[in-house]
Amino acid sequence: MIIPVRCWSCGKPIGHLWEDFNKRVESGEDRKSVLDDFGLSRYCCRSMMLGHVDLIDTIAQFKKF
Repeated sequence: MIIPVRCWSCGKPIGHLWEDFNKRVESGEDRKSVLDDFGLSRYCCRSMMLGHVDLIDTIAQFKKF
């Protein structure tokens, strides 16, 4: 749904980095260099950013009855 505030494995705050990460990747930067710039060196944090699928806009289309 939305990026977690903290990494599930180590607890490092990563939620505030998602929008910047997404903008930089969409502009054509390499994902590895963006994660390195953010200081995400642990594989758990990197996998949280790389494996995330933003579904909030899709789910927001449906109404709850």
